[in-house]
Amino acid sequence: MTARVLIAGAGDVGLRVAHRLQARGDKVWALRRCVGAMDEGGLHWIGGDLTRPDTLKVLPPNISHVVYLPTPDARDEALYRAVFVDGLRHLLETLDRTVLQRLLFVSSSAVYGEHGDAWVDEDTTPDPPGFNGRVLLEAERVARDHAPAVTLRLAGLYGPGRLQLIERLRTGAARVPHAPPHWANRIHVDDAAAAIVHLLFLDHPLPLYLGVDDTPLPLDVLYGDLARRVHAPAPPEGPPPPGVGSKRLSNARLRASGFVPRWPDARVGYAALLDGDA
Repeated sequence: MTARVLIAGAGDVGLRVAHRLQARGDKVWALRRCVGAMDEGGLHWIGGDLTRPDTLKVLPPNISHVVYLPTPDARDEALYRAVFVDGLRHLLETLDRTVLQRLLFVSSSAVYGEHGDAWVDEDTTPDPPGFNGRVLLEAERVARDHAPAVTLRLAGLYGPGRLQLIERLRTGAARVPHAPPHWANRIHVDDAAAAIVHLLFLDHPLPLYLGVDDTPLPLDVLYGDLARRVHAPAPPEGPPPPGVGSKRLSNARLRASGFVPRWPDARVGYAALLDGDA
């Protein structure tokens, strides 16, 4: 049966999800604040603001599936709460929840704190070091309490248009800790989109999954490999990224559900991007 899917937050990842859904034959609506003259191959665009419930009255009826992945305009706690917590409530109050079969809430590994080189999975207790993780945890609870929800906590994204790290390496601006190692967790944007679609229609899903590739890497190993590929000097010693925490994320649960990433190692994914093959 054709699904009627709303993408709430049609940015880069949202559009990749929408295109995969269209390829399945689903009917897809893309919600964003400003639609202008959007032309994305038959997508149904909706102009609406999740923080203003009066603008959501234009949503189509009988939405069966929702992907919730908006992007706040700024890194501000009040704005994060308005978008992720209040915005989600506004959307769920507008939709017919007797028809809604699944809400896929896209969260972040930012809900976890510092774990050194220990493995982190879905059973690890969250301990967000920053307001973004705390707000996302609150929004996860809203999703879980008010909808048939599945949460996907994504690791750091990379892919086309996301090569700021390469430029920092080329200019010598990147710094990296060596001892103790700081673990990096990544997922290619196309794998993130594929995982979202996979979980949106998975039979009997668990309520929570980590979205990360197969190969967590010490940050100096990842940065060193990328620097060699672009003929840049190895990045000098520096502090770890602030407000993230070191940890090794496990995708064992996502893998066990039947999902197979196209890019299981960020070094291979970045190499394909740099070679123009992604």
